[in-house]
Amino acid sequence: MHGYDRPIYTNTIYPFAFNPPKVPDDNPTGCYRTYFFLPEEWEGRRIFLHFEAVDSAFYAWVNGVPVGYSQDSRLPAEFEITDFCHPHGSGKGNCLAVQVMRWSDGSYLEDQDHWWLSGIHRDVLLLAKPKTFIADYFFRTNIGEDFSYADIEVEVKIDNSLDNNDIADFTIEASLYDSGNCLSRSDHIDLLSANIAHLELVLSSDPCVGFKGYMLVGKVQAPKLWSAEQPNLYTLVITLKDASGKLVDCESCQVGMRKISKAPKQLLVNGRPVVIRGVNRHEHHPRLGKTNLESCMVKDLVLMKQNNINAVRNSHYPQHQRWYELCDLFGMYMVDEANIETHGFFDYPNYKHPTQESCWAASMLDRVVGMVERDKNHACIIVWSIGNEASYGPNHAALSGWVREKDASRLVHYEGGGSRTSSTDIVCPMYARVSRIVEIAKDPTEQRPVILCEYSHAMGNSNGNLHKYWEAIDSIFGLQGGFIWDWADQGLLKEVCGKMRWAYGGDFGDTPNDLNFCLNGVIFPDRSPHPALHEVKFLYQPIKVSFNEGIIKITNMHFFDTTQALEFNWVLHGDGCELGSGILPLLVIEPQRSHETKWESGPWFSAWITSSAAEIYLTITAKLLNSTRWANSGHLISSTQVLLPSRRNVVPHIIKSTDATLLCEVLDDIIKVGQKDWWELKFNKQTGGIEGWKVNGVSIMNKGIYPCFWRAPTDNDKGGGPKSYLSRWKAANLDKVIFVNESCSVESTNSHEVKISATYHGIAKPEEKTPPNAETSNILFKVGMTLLIYGSGDVVLECNVNPCPDLPPLPRVGVEFQLDSTVDQVKWYGRGPFECYPDRKSAAHLSIYELSVGEMHVPYVVPGECSGRADVRWVTFENKDGVGLYASTYGGSPPMQMNASYYSTSELDRTTHNEDLRKSENIEVHLDHKHMGLGGDDSWSPCVHDEYLVPPIPYSFAIRFFPKTAATTGYDIYKSQFSEE
Repeated sequence: MHGYDRPIYTNTIYPFAFNPPKVPDDNPTGCYRTYFFLPEEWEGRRIFLHFEAVDSAFYAWVNGVPVGYSQDSRLPAEFEITDFCHPHGSGKGNCLAVQVMRWSDGSYLEDQDHWWLSGIHRDVLLLAKPKTFIADYFFRTNIGEDFSYADIEVEVKIDNSLDNNDIADFTIEASLYDSGNCLSRSDHIDLLSANIAHLELVLSSDPCVGFKGYMLVGKVQAPKLWSAEQPNLYTLVITLKDASGKLVDCESCQVGMRKISKAPKQLLVNGRPVVIRGVNRHEHHPRLGKTNLESCMVKDLVLMKQNNINAVRNSHYPQHQRWYELCDLFGMYMVDEANIETHGFFDYPNYKHPTQESCWAASMLDRVVGMVERDKNHACIIVWSIGNEASYGPNHAALSGWVREKDASRLVHYEGGGSRTSSTDIVCPMYARVSRIVEIAKDPTEQRPVILCEYSHAMGNSNGNLHKYWEAIDSIFGLQGGFIWDWADQGLLKEVCGKMRWAYGGDFGDTPNDLNFCLNGVIFPDRSPHPALHEVKFLYQPIKVSFNEGIIKITNMHFFDTTQALEFNWVLHGDGCELGSGILPLLVIEPQRSHETKWESGPWFSAWITSSAAEIYLTITAKLLNSTRWANSGHLISSTQVLLPSRRNVVPHIIKSTDATLLCEVLDDIIKVGQKDWWELKFNKQTGGIEGWKVNGVSIMNKGIYPCFWRAPTDNDKGGGPKSYLSRWKAANLDKVIFVNESCSVESTNSHEVKISATYHGIAKPEEKTPPNAETSNILFKVGMTLLIYGSGDVVLECNVNPCPDLPPLPRVGVEFQLDSTVDQVKWYGRGPFECYPDRKSAAHLSIYELSVGEMHVPYVVPGECSGRADVRWVTFENKDGVGLYASTYGGSPPMQMNASYYSTSELDRTTHNEDLRKSENIEVHLDHKHMGLGGDDSWSPCVHDEYLVPPIPYSFAIRFFPKTAATTGYDIYKSQFSEE
């Protein structure tokens, strides 16, 4: 990130010549040098040089003397340099030189799907220790069956390898302090402090000469247990004293007491089968790459907690030490993963994966051991992962065996080999379909829980079908959650032509590369949310509300928290307008319990009974009563909207002719229809389209209304090679469709009503300079469009679509038109306020919303279909004076998918970076009768679920337009469509 060499992004391809274990002789290398002086107070102490992480391998020298070599880009390396340093008072500074190689044989074990960025990316520390010091410790708890007490063990290792004093002259003591504070004597918990010379302590079998191991034990009554919901922590303090009682060394950290165990088809935390509502997280900073700032870590955790995420998988390597401390503090279940991935070996079938070769066993074990030893005292870690996408073989069996023997207090995870090998305690598939995980959960021979290590691939405009997973997880025993792929788009800031942009694979001239496959987050690189994060928050919310058979049921999905810290509210909407609201008084709901009430007994009933609305929705929310570490009071935890019965039977009103006089004029191919001093519509018989629509003399529509079946492809549309939706669409020429006006006529006209009919043939656009001819071209669509223009100002568009039955599923079925750029205020009654689509709309409540066209745009790094709003009943497009156009569904047509953008579909399709988009002169509007879902089960196969596909079959729909002035509202125009029976 400092201009030396270049970032490289690949998913699976090794970015160097594949010849394991060798790497190229042409190996980019960075040389670093700095100077340091030892302080006076370090005199006589042992000096250690500590590298928290270096990518990928390095040598270190102190004062010209080589002091060490290390590899493993995500774990620390430490060297004692006492004998090589100039002491204080010598007048000499010390020179530290480091040589970092980009590639090493360890790079073959580090083929993760992220940026290859070489260098020193974590802190480098100088540490001073006494000659005899606390080298390591392991805090363990054994929680009683009834959770009323905790037996404590602290295994301590002492290093006196350079001390002539007898270790028997030293004393080890350990204490626990509640909440990190030294409280009163009654709150102070003493572990067994031992004089080593006189007590019988268990000596650990550590092979390192000079390291002695000792066990301190104690008991805590009524321990405050740690969980993601209640992250209770204690402060552990370990002291080493000499024979005179003088403090020699001290170590301390935050620890938590909790019990991780297994039951048939369940992972248990403190005896409860917690549900994993997780995400995968790479270490990524948009400016610093793999270097993490604490402020960025805190930002991630705050966002995760605010969006009901309770678990994180460290994909796919041990992360910055501070990350673990923060996860302990905030409360976040963690899968800690070893820095082992050999995905690229799958491209070379003649080579065995390292897990199948004994020569790689020591390297693989070293990475797992290093992770466990570094991170073992963190309460947040409930599962160890022995790597990712590294096939499966005897080396993995050895890794899991070592972990289970070292730390039986946690579970072991590994997906490779089909996610069901003996080396994993969890069935942890990635991107398994809903039907598959249900099948596994119901398999009586499988007694392990199913937790998806990766699912719902969040690449661009994605995460469709997410609700299907949670319908299964919330209802089927044995399904216990999963980790979305992934948390943040891995875009890097890059300046191009004086403008900053998010860069991805290939933008740095890196070859090979995998383009934008690094952009898979539910948040952007700058931590602003994707619209899909709203869907995640909704489906992960711990308070669920349902309405069945007249009963409102509110369920507390927490496993440890009651609802005492929450305030419940209700609001009632009728046809999008608020009818009433208030606090919902509830008794405290215990974890995993529900409160039920008849809906007629609720405080909203009086507002419901007086309403004449066609649709009445009740929304129940839960908010924090008090501020927490991650949110202020009033923060929204959950919000659910349910449809209540309608009090009145409302039917669509049929527009009829009125006494109002229409002015109709035919001039050659132009038909002008309107009302004086109000509105004028100009129609071209030659093209069959509208050339202009004015309201109060102001130009509103400049071009339209035409059929449309194409959308700018999303990343998911592109996935799947020749089987992808995009490939099939292009093979069918859907990207080249133009509409030829076959006939256009004024079928009837009088002073109160005008009827204009047009027939279009959709054909593939011919080659340059060849005029379109429907008679000689393959007709892909036949579309009949009729405009019924009434003296009331209503214009009803009736569409009849007949696609060629051989076409693939269609991107959309609808109409498009161009509005003047000044008509940029959009108000709609439908789902929102954020972007939503047919298969990603659970979180989007029905209401009346208002945004500008600019605000509706979602700046996905790679442009494509975006900014849609689902289930729109009516919409108005207005200028700053309130003049514009109203549109709604009509008759029996269902709600629409709506989109308005300064960027045309072709522009969104053409551009590869959001910053390169060019605004059109007009605003392009789409009103869709049908719109294909986004998909998201993965991004490399066509995976939109069947119910969200748009098959090539006949469709009929109607849209009502109405000229809007400042004196009218969309709501009033909409209400005029209905009458009571």
